[in-house]
Amino acid sequence: MEEFDLFVIGGGSGGVRAARIAAQYGARVALAEGYRVGGTCVIRGCVPKKLMVYASRFGQEFDEAAGYGWQAEPSRFDWTVLKANRDREVARLEAIYESNLAKAGVTVMHEHARFVDPHTLQLQASGTQVRAKRILIATGGVPLMEHRIPGIELAHNSNDVFEWPTQPRRVLVQGGGYIAVEFACLLNALGSEVTLVYRGAEVLRGFDHDLRSRLQAQLQADGIDVLTHRTVESIHANGGVREVTLSDGHRIEVDAVLFATGRMPNVAGLGLAEAGVEHNAMGAIKVDAFSQTCVPHIHAVGDVTNRINLTPAAIREGHAYADTVFGHRPTPIGPRLVPSAVFTTPELGSVGLTEEQALEAHPRLDVYQSEFRPMKATLSGHGHKVFMKLLVDRDDGRVLGCHMLGPDAGEMVQLLAVAMQAGASKADFDATLAVHPTAAEEWVTMRSPARRLNE
Repeated sequence: MEEFDLFVIGGGSGGVRAARIAAQYGARVALAEGYRVGGTCVIRGCVPKKLMVYASRFGQEFDEAAGYGWQAEPSRFDWTVLKANRDREVARLEAIYESNLAKAGVTVMHEHARFVDPHTLQLQASGTQVRAKRILIATGGVPLMEHRIPGIELAHNSNDVFEWPTQPRRVLVQGGGYIAVEFACLLNALGSEVTLVYRGAEVLRGFDHDLRSRLQAQLQADGIDVLTHRTVESIHANGGVREVTLSDGHRIEVDAVLFATGRMPNVAGLGLAEAGVEHNAMGAIKVDAFSQTCVPHIHAVGDVTNRINLTPAAIREGHAYADTVFGHRPTPIGPRLVPSAVFTTPELGSVGLTEEQALEAHPRLDVYQSEFRPMKATLSGHGHKVFMKLLVDRDDGRVLGCHMLGPDAGEMVQLLAVAMQAGASKADFDATLAVHPTAAEEWVTMRSPARRLNE
């Protein structure tokens, strides 16, 4: 039976990083991936979705061009061309991942692996068994589907969207998280009639209220039918049409139903019981600050642990694991500042505390905000506005949160996170020279608080 120093289950961002770094430390490493190397982000998540977001924004660009003297021919979108080009790029990135693993000396096995015992794994297709001194679980997450709903088998999940051969004319999206609103927004901009159904009052639970309310209003203004306080109760097929009944009895006919109600740890079929690895009721593998499970030689990183379900977090965790175990440099994963972006149009960027969170720990709070029409819209006439918000502790002047809705919000919030990570104060922002004319200069020119709470 072949034996390795490290066996990684899962070929996504976290698993690939851990495997490569461990191999560079001299470990004999194998990695098993039953689908495609690259994981959710590269294959059916962040990357292909962002390419579709880019595609969805060209319609607005064509419309705005007229105000700048451009006379464009009537635009026409072709879903099949986008799909082919997008899939080609995903395949290119997958090949790079495979190549980098090979260069690092990692043995890649294109099969699902499951535990036989704490040190032994069996490959599903071939039946081959291997042993490993250490094992890393990095299987990521899978879309959550509400199987109790009659007709749920007629619905699609977020993975399925990338396989749609043609664009549905009418789509119902169930969900209010970032995956749901991103797909609703891009499908609407590409020409589909979109209905967004959400059980809560406002989309994007967990984000700052001012961003949530403004984004939801803009989605509606852009033509998305947002139905709150409702859920899908049943789905029936009538030929190629899907008849959807909502919790309030309302019925809608669409061509596709997309469920984007969240994701859950991908632990099915892993044989965790045989390995003695504990997980919670949602399937999340329990780990400590060093990503170690209750079994000392078995660790887990990424979405399967349900800590911070973001690709950069999985990469950081995978690298820290390899440094700790094979580099003999203990690197714990602790609380961190997490910048995030939601690639709707308009785009949303956020880092630090929301106003609600800030008030709990810093009741003497100054709220700075700016809302304006972007310079580009002065000639194009487009109706989207930019909104920016800074939260500042009045006692020590430290910036607690930065939130934005508007073009390039994701790009800006990445750099704002650097300043916040360094502990920047409002005085530091004020002392920074503005770049004019830009939207970003608003971050350093907001002089007076819009609101002073608990003064």
